[in-house]
Amino acid sequence: MENKFKVQYRNAKNLDARIILHLLYGTNKYKWQRWIFDHFDLPKSAKTLELGCGQRNLWLENSDRIPKDWDIILSDFSEGMVEDVRKNLSKSNHTFNFSVIDAQSIPYPDNCFDGVIVNHTLYHVPDRKKALSEIRRVLKPNGYLYATTVGKNHMKELKMLKKKFGLAANTIFSGGSFTLENGKKQLGEWFKKIHLYRYKNGLKVTNAKHLLDYILSMEESVDSEKISKLRTFVEKEIAKRGFILINNHQGIFVAQKS
Repeated sequence: MENKFKVQYRNAKNLDARIILHLLYGTNKYKWQRWIFDHFDLPKSAKTLELGCGQRNLWLENSDRIPKDWDIILSDFSEGMVEDVRKNLSKSNHTFNFSVIDAQSIPYPDNCFDGVIVNHTLYHVPDRKKALSEIRRVLKPNGYLYATTVGKNHMKELKMLKKKFGLAANTIFSGGSFTLENGKKQLGEWFKKIHLYRYKNGLKVTNAKHLLDYILSMEESVDSEKISKLRTFVEKEIAKRGFILINNHQGIFVAQKS
């Protein structure tokens, strides 16, 4: 599983294919990355660490309102992912720092960050208790953890499509280990003040290629016959209905160190 994960996230290519689907076809006019940013309650000169920075769109889509005195460190366990994010933010007006970091062993002293951001990443961490312990350790007193994740029914229509055409469900992406439903209990061992905010959204996908790209981004090997049948089915559904609707269950946990 660890090797599969490293291959999947050796760079941002696969993640980009999945981000595009959400960017282009989300039905909520209040965009996800803007919504996340609006939950940050940090001082004007905050020192902030992001673990799992592959979702660099958080900073791209909020470039107009990042406080100039924020000291932001963007990190990922994958060197290739960090380099891709560095390139994508190279023209930003804000200066970012970049680092390769394992969330289970954060190389910073105690009580040094006002905020730690973990965007759709905690369900990938093998030893989540160790990671949460590390996050709490590096947070300043009253500092915040902002952890986004998905619900158990997130993209269930896509999972049903894969099953219908004999494509294996990949547990790396199930998110079942840290969800909107069970995340608060897990965080409760390390944080006492925890709030969950849910984001209401759906995807109305009108382009078969983008949906297939999303699915293929999660496949280790491709069965061309199965993919061809799936493509034909998706194209017919879109031609008939105008779109394919996929339910989207996401949210953010805001946990404060007391």
